[in-house]
Amino acid sequence: MKLKQLSVFLENKPGRLRELCAVLAEREINILTLSLADTEQFGILRLIVKEYDKAKAVLIEKGFVAKLTDVLAVNVNDQPGGLSEILKIEEDSGISVEYMYAFTIKNGENSILLFRFDDMDKAVDALEKANVNILNSIEFYQRAEG
Repeated sequence: MKLKQLSVFLENKPGRLRELCAVLAEREINILTLSLADTEQFGILRLIVKEYDKAKAVLIEKGFVAKLTDVLAVNVNDQPGGLSEILKIEEDSGISVEYMYAFTIKNGENSILLFRFDDMDKAVDALEKANVNILNSIEFYQRAEG
């Protein structure tokens, strides 16, 4: 149910992001989706790759600071209010969104959003009770790889 997300801390300097992408490319690791947030001095690159253990090891070997965290890939109705419905379920369960980002491939009439909640197990329970479709890793990777 949960997906493994690779979070990498990057120094905010020219070429560092390209270097990371080149390292993954050399090992034939495909980035399925990503999010980058930065400050003046550093950035946090969050990415989903199928070979997350391999990617983490390669990046650490090359001097990057990388860790794995769990996220949920949630089907969200692609219409006005779709995201609000999901957020209401979590709010009613006392769960906060730590961050989220969109996956670029639609899933039928839905969009796929990736969420990190402060209590992932409680989030899964709340979404399942509300009959919200959470993609497992196999479903997610099938969508990502077309």
